[in-house]
Amino acid sequence: MIAKKNVLVTGGTGGMGLATALKLSQNGFHVFVADNNAAMIKNVELTDGITPLLMDVTDRKSIERAFNEIKSQTDSLAGVVNFAGILRVGSISEMPEEILSLLMDINVMGTYRVNQIFLPLLNRNIKGRIINISSETGWQSGGPFNGAYAMSKHAIEAYSDSLRRELMFLGIDVVKIQPGPFKTEMVAGIEGNFNKAIENTQHFTKQITRVKELALNEQTKAHSPNIIASTVLKALTCKKPKAAYSVKADLARTLLEIFPTSFADFLLKKVIGQ
Repeated sequence: MIAKKNVLVTGGTGGMGLATALKLSQNGFHVFVADNNAAMIKNVELTDGITPLLMDVTDRKSIERAFNEIKSQTDSLAGVVNFAGILRVGSISEMPEEILSLLMDINVMGTYRVNQIFLPLLNRNIKGRIINISSETGWQSGGPFNGAYAMSKHAIEAYSDSLRRELMFLGIDVVKIQPGPFKTEMVAGIEGNFNKAIENTQHFTKQITRVKELALNEQTKAHSPNIIASTVLKALTCKKPKAAYSVKADLARTLLEIFPTSFADFLLKKVIGQ
């Protein structure tokens, strides 16, 4: 049996997930890094304090296999950190159903499946913590051409709040992390995402092109994933974690939430174009 405090990190080979796994392994945790990318999993095989696991959060049997593998090595987890997720952009009025379904299956149902299956290890010997990765878009009103992702993160917000208010009776904390713009592989592919959205739209070529320009400019100001890693470490180790940690939220988007809805819509229309 592994003696250190053990943590599961899903999406653990991505930018924020990997930074978090490394940070935790350097601070007294043994980290089970789960991902569905076999090639990336191999890259962390020899890292001290990390055990890689191939796991697909859309496949319940895959998660159960990972559970059994971890259970064979330890009888408890100090935490489950849910980074697994994808980003898709485009008009929510035109987006193919299969793309929206996949995004919700990974971002929302994947988080739900992992937490449900691993709950026995959190509740066995120690009162572990669940860390769900939301987004600034989870608490902000949905923006144009980011509706699918916003839907998934709004769902994570509601799910996390309900789960927190249930698991508090078992002594298990549930924490939301709400990142603003960060440098990750997921957002690194945002230009390609927007190019596909522009190709597939019938009504919003001009507007999506403008939003693409704004998004690419925002990524030049994106923050280091190490900031998120430090926040997760704090959420796992502090005596009384907050229910939510907003981390480097974008100022312009935050200000939009302060304005009356009609004025915010007017500003968006002016910025994005008629």
